[in-house]
Amino acid sequence: MSAAGLPDKVGALRRSPLFELLSGVELEVLAELSRPRRFEPGQEIFREGDLGDSLFVLVEGQVEVARHGQAAALAVLEAPAAFGEMALVDREHRSATVRARTAVLALQLTAENFTSFRKHSRDGFTLVVMNIARLLSSRLRETSAKLAARL
Repeated sequence: MSAAGLPDKVGALRRSPLFELLSGVELEVLAELSRPRRFEPGQEIFREGDLGDSLFVLVEGQVEVARHGQAAALAVLEAPAAFGEMALVDREHRSATVRARTAVLALQLTAENFTSFRKHSRDGFTLVVMNIARLLSSRLRETSAKLAARL
């Protein structure tokens, strides 16, 4: 966090696994494209069923991921986690609701931001897409293991 209360966007992106292996210049471009967002405890960041068009990178705080009709949260995430990335891959409706558990500061990157980034750096864009694929694969493996344990 800077003295003016603004987040160190480059530092926040650098800590996120989604932006692993990007150059300093590529991180600066993404940081410039990103928009800081603050959420109060209990505030919805997005709702299951909403049309997705962006991902978020947590800078501070915790969020919980929940599905409609389920009492328990599916997951609790904290910095430097990212969420909402599925929307950038499939452009479908959100599969879960994400709500701030504590005061949250996050960076929002939209599909439009990623289109701009792709024009600036095809290699950097490809790395981000590969990192998103790794994240989704990891989450699928976790879900599969939980499902197998229940059977």
